[in-house]
Amino acid sequence: MSAPNSLLGTLLHAVGGISAASCYLPSTKTKGWSWNTYWLAQSIFAWLVMPMLLAWLTVPNFFSIIAEAPSKPFWMAFFLGGIYGFGGMSFGKAINHIGYSLTYTIAIGISAVVGTIMPLMVFGGLGNFFTKPGGGIVLFGMLLSIAGVVICGWAGFKKEKDINAEKLKSAGFNMMLGLVLSIIAGVLSGVFNLSLEFGQPIADMAAENGAGHFEGNAKLVVSTLGCFVVNFIWYIVVGFKQKTIQEFLPKNKNVTTQEPKSNLLRNWLLSSLTGMLWCLQFFFYGLGHVKMGEFQFASWVLHMSMLIFFSYIVGVIMKEWKNVKKETYAILLVGLFVLIVSFCVTSYGSY
Repeated sequence: MSAPNSLLGTLLHAVGGISAASCYLPSTKTKGWSWNTYWLAQSIFAWLVMPMLLAWLTVPNFFSIIAEAPSKPFWMAFFLGGIYGFGGMSFGKAINHIGYSLTYTIAIGISAVVGTIMPLMVFGGLGNFFTKPGGGIVLFGMLLSIAGVVICGWAGFKKEKDINAEKLKSAGFNMMLGLVLSIIAGVLSGVFNLSLEFGQPIADMAAENGAGHFEGNAKLVVSTLGCFVVNFIWYIVVGFKQKTIQEFLPKNKNVTTQEPKSNLLRNWLLSSLTGMLWCLQFFFYGLGHVKMGEFQFASWVLHMSMLIFFSYIVGVIMKEWKNVKKETYAILLVGLFVLIVSFCVTSYGSY
């Protein structure tokens, strides 16, 4: 196994950030599918097919490792992954209501704090961490992160006032609902990091079997499987209740609500692309985490900062802030800057 390299680790986290920030862009190109149908389709790839495929390709004797995995780490990782499943739903819906920039900024800003503190609370060491050298700096960085989230939320409310209310309403913009969903998504995203921490013994088994830097792919499968089960059951029920499940069927002459085969193929390909991009973020997260060496504690915060930075770029490309006042845009930039500073401060304190 090659030596740790924090610079390479940071670059790998950046690649993961790009993948995560762009993973929901394909949803804008689907045709004839409701959000429920699209979300169900992408969940099959994001949380089942891709994690299984990556683990099978990179972890020797993967299925034997899963079969022999200790019971508590397996089921805790699965259960917490299932809880995160509700966070994934909230995240997807929040994008519909307040757009990419705000959803990623608010949800991921909260996730950076929760995902860092929660494992320390569960596995111990929270009090000692904040009292040892650098602990005060980390605490200050987390407070800055909360301040950044508040400022970005303020920018969102100002955006709601700047742009014609009827236009925003027709586009589905709802700042209050989007804010609530983003907060839920951020907290439960932190739970996903806890799920990965509980699954670490499974990753250790993979390392002992020669997985090397790909050891994290073994535990990722367990966490995403819990997420998939929750989303699959939820959206199957919703699909039958709202009669959107028939959107998976090809259109025929007598059923106007079903889609042409060409659209179906296109939608499935776009859904698979979403799933691939979502899964690849944690593939590169795992590689970056291992490469960080003794700075592994900073991995989650670093990964989250990359997510926010690149999601903002996506938001600009999507022209989400094109018609807002300069004052509102300035507030958003200040909030984004505060968040980036907070991640830098937290990473420095961890060091």
